[in-house]
Amino acid sequence: MNIIHKQLENKKIIILGFGKEGRSSYKFIRSYQPNLPLVVADQNENLFIEKFSDDPHLTFVLGEKYDENLNDYDLILKTPGVSLTKIDYFIPPGKIVSQTSYFLQFYSNQVIGITGTKGKSTTASLIYHILKEAGRDVILAGNIGVPFFNILDEIKPETVIVAELSAHQLEYVDASPHTAILLNMYQEHLDHFNTYNDYQLAKLNITNRQNKKDILIYNMDDLVIGKLIQAHNFDRVFWPFRKDIMLETGAYSHGSHVFLMKSREKIDDFELSTLNNLPGTHNYFNVMAAIIASYLQDIDLQYIANSLQTFQGLDHRIEYVGMFHGIRFYNDSISTIPETTIAAINTLRKVDTLILGGFDRGINYQELIDYLSVSDVNNIAFTGPAGQRIFEEWQKSDKELPKNHIIEDNYHKIIEFAFDNTQINKICLLSPAAASYDQFKNFEERGVVYKNIIQERNK
Repeated sequence: MNIIHKQLENKKIIILGFGKEGRSSYKFIRSYQPNLPLVVADQNENLFIEKFSDDPHLTFVLGEKYDENLNDYDLILKTPGVSLTKIDYFIPPGKIVSQTSYFLQFYSNQVIGITGTKGKSTTASLIYHILKEAGRDVILAGNIGVPFFNILDEIKPETVIVAELSAHQLEYVDASPHTAILLNMYQEHLDHFNTYNDYQLAKLNITNRQNKKDILIYNMDDLVIGKLIQAHNFDRVFWPFRKDIMLETGAYSHGSHVFLMKSREKIDDFELSTLNNLPGTHNYFNVMAAIIASYLQDIDLQYIANSLQTFQGLDHRIEYVGMFHGIRFYNDSISTIPETTIAAINTLRKVDTLILGGFDRGINYQELIDYLSVSDVNNIAFTGPAGQRIFEEWQKSDKELPKNHIIEDNYHKIIEFAFDNTQINKICLLSPAAASYDQFKNFEERGVVYKNIIQERNK
């Protein structure tokens, strides 16, 4: 029996949330304990549960009151998307567990864990690619879309697990990976956490339980991360990365080069200007983190350099859709905060039309308004509640609105606006600086819809 199964044996368990990870947890428990009474709770009262009707030991609690009476259970097996911030009664912290908490408890020594507001999927995928190309036994899992319980049978003593970890996954963990990577921290997920500080502390759990022999790879240019490390007086093996300023140990970028240093000696340098699948200097931070993590896994430096060139970028991240009627279209649907929208515009440089907005999570957009008001972006489609708020705040400021703008939720009409107004040889960019939940189930669906409308219109 798997060691995690023993932790769940003969417990009164409620699975909180029944999406991809919740169903993975159900399948995992049933594989060893087919007769254990289980309760599944989910806010979605229209959840399709008929396929589970042949399980007499399974009970569903659905709808608005799904999270009542959670203390009636020994363990609350929580999925990342469920927030407990609105519960008005006390739950002992020891009751709240997750796939991530169990996974890190028992496999942390084999884990390279990556978190950050942005860039974690790219960095995790890049590290996985480098290790795979070097012939290592490596698995990519976590927030990237593979629940941890799904990979347990694949793990051997020599396996390296590259784990993308969201703040939601890290919120209740009591163990940290042996190698932790902190990329950045911006305002995000304020609909899930009570405060921005709570979000920061959840992210910090990636290193909170490390010991002095564990490794922390972190962005030294991120002031929030720097303050948190200083405030907690961590004793770790530190491998920082930053831009322009040389480090005694770590990685720094200068121009289009990244230099890897150890004890004031240059280990190697990497030319990044030819990395077509990782556009923009913001990706240099992801690359630096991946280079350090791979080097610390004793990967040959030439393998690292070659793998950087062969890495294929991820969808919905400044993804080139194509040229139609002389207009270049890009999909950056992953952008859910102002900083990434600004980075995308700076990377592409010839953005004439911007699609902005979506689900409103209360993020501060003033910096984005200030930036756009003096940019070369001439046309903006404001969409969703976030787009409406950005427009209203812009309107109230002393900043001039863009030459052409619409407030529109229909993406077919938004694309028509783009074709009507974007200059030839310039760019229409979807980089919303907002979540997608106003219209779409996730940012991937939003990006796919955007691409499909463009391509269908031009068949």
